[in-house]
Amino acid sequence: MPTLASPAQAAPIAARPGLPPLLWLCLAATWVVWGSTYLAIKYALISFPPFLQMGSRFLFAGALLALWMRWRGAPWPSLAQWRNAFVVGALMLGGGMGGTANAEVSIGSGLVVAFIAVIPLLIALMNLIWGVKPSRLEAAGIALGLVGVLMLTQGSGFRSSPEGLIAICIACVCWSLGSVLSQRSLPLAPGAMGFASEMLCGGLVLMGLAAISGETMNWPLQPEAIAAWIYLVVFGSLIAFNAYMVLLAKAPAALAASYTFVNPVIAMLLGVWIANETVTRFEWYAVAVVLAGVLLMLFKRRGGATQQG
Repeated sequence: MPTLASPAQAAPIAARPGLPPLLWLCLAATWVVWGSTYLAIKYALISFPPFLQMGSRFLFAGALLALWMRWRGAPWPSLAQWRNAFVVGALMLGGGMGGTANAEVSIGSGLVVAFIAVIPLLIALMNLIWGVKPSRLEAAGIALGLVGVLMLTQGSGFRSSPEGLIAICIACVCWSLGSVLSQRSLPLAPGAMGFASEMLCGGLVLMGLAAISGETMNWPLQPEAIAAWIYLVVFGSLIAFNAYMVLLAKAPAALAASYTFVNPVIAMLLGVWIANETVTRFEWYAVAVVLAGVLLMLFKRRGGATQQG
């Protein structure tokens, strides 16, 4: 899930003629791997309820990453950095990823990720708090994207599940707010230890939500659910999530947000092809309108981007 938020510093990467190999790898992870994780979430739900699935996933991945970084000599985060990790993790992972998994209980994975394409628009609106005002072209993109979202909510998938629609709306707002705060006012520990602390804190929040909701595992665990959970830990958490955080820190804002174009298409195609999900022609049109709005914003960012995402 996935931004246009950017701090005020200049971005040396944006001024270079080419991208470093690291950023190309990070882009591949957020474009392709993240596009496939939404279907993996759907399969993991066979045995793992939404909050329990996400909580165990991020706790396991966060613990592995933290132990690896400690073995390499990285210090533990300070108390202030742990506080920041808890707030950002609660928003991005607790609300964002937890809400996404909750929505997929009743809504197809393709439609869920199509709705998530609105996140860059939300981040642009949230940046108004820091006095970052959108240009006319960006404002037009926001308006067009919101029209597309309204169209999408009228599709058969969302109309049949008001609960799922509420869950994905909460997920988008929480992820957007966490992304902005992580860039502007709540810095994490340097490098991968910061990502690990965020996953550990977010995982604890998700496990708390699982306990409050009374979630339990669906025994016996199904092989496809176990395989999907492992895929989410390794590829979705350890690889793609860390790649996204690297892009937020080191890439131009438009580049960090570019996954929003690729993810919906991959997720919707995989959902139709593998999981036999149904996406109507009207819903495809709605997705096209949302992505057109995001495209307007990213073209503007690319034209004058000297800021770092």
